[in-house]
Amino acid sequence: MKKIKAGDIVGRESYNSDIFFKVIGFFSDEQGKDYAHLKGIHTRLCANAPLDDLVKISPRDFAAYLREHTIKSSEHMNRIFARREKEREFVLYRAARQEKKGKKACCRVNGFDVPGTVLHIDGDSDYLDLCLTTYKQLNIPASGYSIEEKEQPEMVMDLLKKHAPDILVLTGHDGFIKGKTDFADIRNYHSSTYFVETVKAARQYEKSRDDLVVFAGACQSHYEALLAAGANFASSPQRVMIHAFDPVFVVEKISYTSIYDPISIKDIIDGTITGFDGIGGMETRGKYRMGVPKSPY
Repeated sequence: MKKIKAGDIVGRESYNSDIFFKVIGFFSDEQGKDYAHLKGIHTRLCANAPLDDLVKISPRDFAAYLREHTIKSSEHMNRIFARREKEREFVLYRAARQEKKGKKACCRVNGFDVPGTVLHIDGDSDYLDLCLTTYKQLNIPASGYSIEEKEQPEMVMDLLKKHAPDILVLTGHDGFIKGKTDFADIRNYHSSTYFVETVKAARQYEKSRDDLVVFAGACQSHYEALLAAGANFASSPQRVMIHAFDPVFVVEKISYTSIYDPISIKDIIDGTITGFDGIGGMETRGKYRMGVPKSPY
């Protein structure tokens, strides 16, 4: 077996290489067995694995994986933009219609978009960069900060005051601690306590779930505790892994749905990659505003 080194793309043989990881470090246990620290490429999962359980992913297989991921992402984006176009026509008609002249009167008026703004705090800089790039592609105004999960509760208030966002995203790494059995005990999770404390701090800034929409959690997070703390949406109902882009796709639907309209939970979760097993929440109003008319200047 070729020597595994930091930066290599690997899979876990015991899991049939179901998830591709990047090697980010090494350590040895008390018995001297060698392990690697791993981080999912597109899955919000950090894991440790014995070196003898790792297999290198060939450049060809990794390129094929990235190509497939790019195709799926592009198809998802195209569906989003097609949906937006239909919704925008309806909102523009509602914003500019004239009762006596009917629908044709509003068609001569052009509008401008004011989507909801986002503050994204992420415990992983690589995932944050992926999300910020996707926000930009989706024309969602977003500011992002890479902050360790344990430091997020202390820093969220100042960032909320600085940016005054419509939507707050709190994520990073989490997971159910190996060897534990009680999924209801928040002490059995790596980062869920930090996310809960951060949500509570955010709710000291803005209590209303309509005025500040909050998404919180990562892989296998304590879903019930996050919602009870004040999150609108959270992971993970079935304690499964979530995709790095799941928070972005939840945010997109909120950011581009009119403030007049509540959004069905099904419509929001249908837009994610993981679905109801990984993401859930409660009824929430959109943050999009249509402005009319659009100035020629």
